[in-house]
Amino acid sequence: MAKKSSIEKNKRRERLVKKYAGRRARLLAIANDETKSMEERFEARLKLAELPRNANPTRLRNRCEVTGRPRAYYRKLKMSRVALRELGSKGLIPGLVKSSW
Repeated sequence: MAKKSSIEKNKRRERLVKKYAGRRARLLAIANDETKSMEERFEARLKLAELPRNANPTRLRNRCEVTGRPRAYYRKLKMSRVALRELGSKGLIPGLVKSSW
C-alpha cells in the first residue's frame, strides 16, 4: 500500500487538472496560433504560467485504484500487476484466467 499522503496529493492534482482544463486549453490554443500577433501569444504564455503548476496534466501519476501503487500500472484496468494478480486469482476480474501448463 502506498503512503496515504502521496495518494491524496495525486487526487488533489487530478481535481486541479480537471478544474483548469478548459482555461489551459484555451490559452494553449492562443499561444500556439501563429495567425495571432506576437504580443497576444506572449500574453497567453504569461497567463498560462500563472496557472498552478499542479494543474498541468503531466504532473499526474498513474496509480493503482486498489493499492495506490505507482509502478507496474495497467492503464486499461487502472490497477497494478500485484492487485491484478490477487483479484484475478480470486476470480473477481471477468474474463481473466490464470494460465497453467
